[in-house]
Amino acid sequence: MKALIPVANGVEEIETVTLIDVLRRAQVEVTVASIEHDLTVTCSRDCKLTADAPFKEAVKGEYQLVALPGGAQGAAALNKNKQLIEKLKFQRSNRRWYAAICASPALVLAQHGFLEGKRATCYPAFKDQLPRYIDAPVVVDGHLVTSQSAATAMAFALKLVELVAGEDKSRKVAAELLMPTEGLFA
Repeated sequence: MKALIPVANGVEEIETVTLIDVLRRAQVEVTVASIEHDLTVTCSRDCKLTADAPFKEAVKGEYQLVALPGGAQGAAALNKNKQLIEKLKFQRSNRRWYAAICASPALVLAQHGFLEGKRATCYPAFKDQLPRYIDAPVVVDGHLVTSQSAATAMAFALKLVELVAGEDKSRKVAAELLMPTEGLFA
């Protein structure tokens, strides 16, 4: 299984890193691809993230999943990348998974007609931009998966693992990540 996560300056850190980490824990081969001129992007809270490859090279690969992190500035940049939009069209027309969280369902997918006739969610401040907004942490409609925010990033990532690698793999990764809280706080 292969996944592509495009990144740009202004993507949301928690969403991006959670997607990368959880998918890799599930043995999904993740390519983080920068649409910027540099491989290193500055996330929405000034964290630096170094991508694996330039997007213009990575986009040529075949992926079972293309997942977009949110962050308003990052989503706006992703929205303007013509190669990314073409890749998303390919995913949709070939019944491959495509996903977006936070601002990206509204600022990328809705702007290019990917949500027409689909149920989807996003960061609530952008809900008026979705044709069929559903107030839920994660929404699956066909091969489209959307999620609301950094707070739902773990559920989003685990749902993506379930869809591309199976429910057993998702449960295994979830069990690996869950820790009892007893005794952790004084």
